[in-house]
Amino acid sequence: MNVNIMIVGSRGDVQPYLALGQKLQQYGHTVRLSTHETFRKLVKDAGLRFFNIGGDPHELMSYMVRNPGLIPGFESMLQGDIGKKQVMVAEILEKCYLSCYEADEGSPGEGGFVADAIISNPPTFAHIHCAEALGIPLLLSFTMPWCATASFPHPLVNIKQSGAHEPKAVNYYSYALVDMLTWQGLGHVINKFRTKTLGLAYLSTGSAVSMIERCGIPWTYCLSPALVSKPQDWLSHIDVVGFYFLDLAKDYEPPADLVEFLCSGDPPIYVGFGSIVLKDPQEMTKAILDGIAQAGVRAIVSPGWGGLDEKMVKAAGPHVFALGNAPHDWLFQYVSAVCHHGGAGTTAIGLKFGKPTIIVPFFGDQPWWAAQLAQRGAGPPPLDSKNLTSRAFAAAIQIALSPNTVTAAESIGTMINREDGTKNGILSFHKHLPLLNMRCDLDPKRVAVWYSPAHKLRLSAFSAQVLADRGEIDMKKLKLHRSREYNPHALPTDPITGGALPLLRVMNDFVHGFVKVGSTRPDKGLLQMATSPAEGLQTTLQGITEGLTNVPRLYGSEVRESKKITGFTSGVVEGGKGFAYGFYDGFADLVREPVKGYKEKGAVGAMTGFGVGAMNLAIKPGAGMFQIFSKPVQGGVKDLRGLFHKDNSQKKIAVRLADGVQAVKNASQRDQDAVVQAFADHLATMPRKKKGKGKADS
Repeated sequence: MNVNIMIVGSRGDVQPYLALGQKLQQYGHTVRLSTHETFRKLVKDAGLRFFNIGGDPHELMSYMVRNPGLIPGFESMLQGDIGKKQVMVAEILEKCYLSCYEADEGSPGEGGFVADAIISNPPTFAHIHCAEALGIPLLLSFTMPWCATASFPHPLVNIKQSGAHEPKAVNYYSYALVDMLTWQGLGHVINKFRTKTLGLAYLSTGSAVSMIERCGIPWTYCLSPALVSKPQDWLSHIDVVGFYFLDLAKDYEPPADLVEFLCSGDPPIYVGFGSIVLKDPQEMTKAILDGIAQAGVRAIVSPGWGGLDEKMVKAAGPHVFALGNAPHDWLFQYVSAVCHHGGAGTTAIGLKFGKPTIIVPFFGDQPWWAAQLAQRGAGPPPLDSKNLTSRAFAAAIQIALSPNTVTAAESIGTMINREDGTKNGILSFHKHLPLLNMRCDLDPKRVAVWYSPAHKLRLSAFSAQVLADRGEIDMKKLKLHRSREYNPHALPTDPITGGALPLLRVMNDFVHGFVKVGSTRPDKGLLQMATSPAEGLQTTLQGITEGLTNVPRLYGSEVRESKKITGFTSGVVEGGKGFAYGFYDGFADLVREPVKGYKEKGAVGAMTGFGVGAMNLAIKPGAGMFQIFSKPVQGGVKDLRGLFHKDNSQKKIAVRLADGVQAVKNASQRDQDAVVQAFADHLATMPRKKKGKGKADS
């Protein structure tokens, strides 16, 4: 199948997924890694397909250093950093969607690509929205914890630990806090992407904050259980599989001066901050170099992207070596300890070789990694990146090189080397796929990309082309297959909140439109003022209907589930069903609920059941009456929304058709005959049409 791995971040975020991508290719999958243009060569050299999703990781790192917390600083607000970040996210959202079906402009001759599944890290923000639009499975994966747990707080939230008295509830809800603050900053950008580009419905804050968990999206964490064991409150859809290591050492030829330095004395320590953009490089460099001198050790120092001052490092003396680029999996074999910013990838490779680790965290998950290592004795407590002194750095070096720290680091390294993270990651990916709905019905070893409504068949590109070549089916009557559906919307539990929240949104949109009238784009403001009441009427009616329908859930009664509304026609059908079932269930519950209560709790249960049935009689018919109006309107709005976003299905269809033609060329006659025979066997099991009209239309 075609797997699209979408990654936003630094090289340390991208590199583990190169290893995963290579392993996926060994299993026969076609893998595209969609990330920043900066990493094109890195991805191509790893033998994977590449797609540029835009964004500048250097700019992103600079922003994160200036704003290490969840809420941007006042200086960033004045400099317009927030608006710039929103523009960058908007670009990444659009290009992540394009990466699922477009050809990469910088890779001519690579061939077409349409994703059958998505693997993504959370910072792309496009993941679930692309999966929902395309109807394909999604696996979220990350190098740090992102799922709610009581075991530890979200890595981006600074909560003081207190041993046995740790606030478990605070830990758990810190994850919702991060989701909520993220949505407050980017929600309008994401909703614009959903409604304008994807043709999907608007998401409220309540729906957005919990949509990943509510949709049952599986997770694979490329973390070592030796360092971060799986919390007990993480269920079976969350896996902790081990680190993903990319072997870069096998083809590396170290420069002669580096080899000479390594052989000329005791093993040095390594110091490097990767892609971190330092606010004051000279001050940080001086503290580092003075600390090295005070500790009396040799050191290899890597200046990095925008980090330490290279001239100062080169002038430090013979005990310091200024390093350019060198694979960590080669270099770390020959050092005594490592000092870095605490990125997950660098932390992982250092621990793999059992090296004591000094972390100078700057932002994000880096303080969390520093705390994990310090708790396990594999390194000193984290150093303050804003106020680093030579004395503190020298003391940290002494702690790192102490026998107890060395032993602890080596012990963790031994456990990590027993793991096979990439293999476990592949098993996790395959385990969570909806394979029964992804397989071709005629050739189960191939992935289904088409659906034939007439024959009720899921078909691979190969099977469909074989049958089309023999005149058995008409390709024009096939639909693109959707192997996974999502419903990210949180349904209201009562008509008051169901109607009030959409109404507030309408008022907010109207005010925003009014403000735009006085700006440089008054046309957009007038359009927003004109459309917001109409759209608000529909969403308010839908909210009241859904809230009224779900009221019986509040007192433990069952509510009949309706099918997904895809347009006006399905809205009319579901509205009619809702109306009919509303009256039917309302009257039937007068009997069903007392009988059910009697079976469970005797006479008391029967009386309770009678009360429940009476309430259902008062509520369900009314909800049904609302549904007969609300659902057709909801479907109609969905159809109208589809008119105002670009339909890209023809591009996907063209790629699937080309894949089918190529697959037939590469296949044996025996494989083609097997598909034809399987199709004939299927036709034999289908009910015949009346009046002898012959073969069903394709």
